[in-house]
Amino acid sequence: MFRGIQAVLFDLDGTLIDSAPDLGSAANAMLVRRGRDAIPLDRYRALAGSGARGMLRVAFDIDPGQKDFEPLKQEFFSEYQACLTTRTQAFDGVSDMLASLCRVGLPWGVVTNKGERFTGPLTRAMGLFDTAATVISGDTTPHAKPHPEPLFEAARRIALSPSACLYVGDDLRDIQAGQAAGMKTVAALYGYLGQGADVSGWGADASISSPTDLLQLLELP
Repeated sequence: MFRGIQAVLFDLDGTLIDSAPDLGSAANAMLVRRGRDAIPLDRYRALAGSGARGMLRVAFDIDPGQKDFEPLKQEFFSEYQACLTTRTQAFDGVSDMLASLCRVGLPWGVVTNKGERFTGPLTRAMGLFDTAATVISGDTTPHAKPHPEPLFEAARRIALSPSACLYVGDDLRDIQAGQAAGMKTVAALYGYLGQGADVSGWGADASISSPTDLLQLLELP
């Protein structure tokens, strides 16, 4: 199924890096400022892939469109920017998996809905991304996933047809975007997934329980 793949593209949060501790800590800083107790970081994890929207839902039980959501979101962005790489690290096995892709000459890149305001500093601070062929942020194009345009842009930047690329992600929007772009898709089961997610219904071409499982799918050493 994955023969002929010439590049691998990845979602960022929940697929390559575990940023949930920093995202949750940013929301907790807002709670503490208001004299409220911090929430255990594990309670933020499932919604970490939703960024500010998910963190504010856990911390303040508020959603987009509700009164005060926008100012809280801007406050969250400031808090998160201040602790961007304090606790964030690559998932176990990611470094070895990326090294294997590089060793066999398969280019890899990132396509995330995270804004460049955060993606740029984070990827520059982590040596993990030194070998990335491209990094597409949520505001690199006029569209965000599940729209396929960010994936099309990534394929253009590495000069490949989208059909020659594989996309790996831990959210339904990742799989939808990959399918819409005509790419093969893999669901990262070790990621955040979202509350009550039924990954079997996403329609991904395959799933992996750890980053290094991808090497087996691609039949790489």
